[in-house]
Order: sequence, then structure tokens, then C-alpha cells
Amino acid sequence: MDQIQNILQNQILKAAEEKIDAEIDKLDNLTEDDLENIRRKRVHEMKLRQQQMQQWKTNGHGEYTEIAEEKEFFEIAKKSSNFVCHFYRDDFFRCKVIDKHLSILARKHMETKFCKINAEKCPFLTERLRIKTLPTLALVKDAKTKDYVVGFSDLGNTDDFSTDVLEWRIAHAAVIEYSGDLLVPPGQATKSKFKIKSKKTIRENEDDDSD
Repeated sequence: MDQIQNILQNQILKAAEEKIDAEIDKLDNLTEDDLENIRRKRVHEMKLRQQQMQQWKTNGHGEYTEIAEEKEFFEIAKKSSNFVCHFYRDDFFRCKVIDKHLSILARKHMETKFCKINAEKCPFLTERLRIKTLPTLALVKDAKTKDYVVGFSDLGNTDDFSTDVLEWRIAHAAVIEYSGDLLVPPGQATKSKFKIKSKKTIRENEDDDSD
């Protein structure tokens, strides 16, 4: 078994080295016209990104806000392709924990709209999305609910999880731009106690507040 693993590792390393050598050769053979085309493409991409950033700001991205009415949920889902909504209650401590982390992530991830809505004031929405445990995060991509973060069970079952861990969990639904390793939680060598449940499974949990 060890011999087979060594062979596979050597093959992977050889393939990677060949790819790097090919890229180096390609760079060495670039002409002035090639470099100019690369520059123009980069400038164009930067302009598009700037326009996109402005559109995000117009749509209220960059801050963690509250939705007053249920209809706003659907309006935001149409305007923002990436959308995270926190269903909460004022008297639940764990909802305040989520608020703290989402306030940070909203500023970090301009590409995503972060909101919260009082679960007691949106009975139609909670019924439609089958929200039974609070806090619950609905992770919406292109106007479709892709996943949920229910309570803290996906976050190590502790109130002291880091913002990085919540960011990592949200990234599994591809609603934020994330460059980390989705297979391993931040600060962990392995998956350890962080176990992500099947998406769209809303359940009661004795460790979480429930409505």
C-alpha cells in the first residue's frame, strides 16, 4: 500500500513540475503584444469588478441589516445573487452570537448580502422554509435556498466558535468568495467535531434555542 501511495505521489509531483515548466516556457516566449493584451485584459477585469462593487453597494452590501417585512426577503433574493439571512429572536443569546459574526462577515464579503429577520414576525416565511430551530441561517444563491446553518451543530456545538469557522461553513453553499480549504475547518488538522449535516434538514436540537 505504501509503495502504491509513493508511486501516485511521484506521478502527481512529476505532473505538477511539468505543468510549471510549461508555464515558465510560455512566459519566456511572450512578446510585447502578448504582454499588452494581458495588461488590457487585466484593466478590463478591474473595471468590471469596480462596477460590480458599486452595484453591490447600491444594493446595500457591506453592512448587516434587518429585514422589516417578509416581502423584502424575496426582493433581496432577486437583487443579490448571494444572500445570507439570519432568522432570530430577540431573547435568544445564540442569535446575538450570530449577529456579532455576521456583522464582521458583511464587511468582509461585499459580494454577499447579509440580513436578519425576526422569526416571530414572518410566519409565512418560516413555514415555507421550515424554520424550526433558532438561530437558523438561510443561504440563498441565485434566488434559491441552497443550504441552512441550523443552530450551532455545524459550528462545533459551542458558543465560542470563531468568525472564521462560520465563514467556512457558509462557504459550503458557495454564497461567498472563499479561498480556504472546504474539507478542513479553520485551525483544525482534520474535520474533527465539525460535522455538516445534509442541506435543507431543519430539526430540533436540545443544545439550541428553539421557537
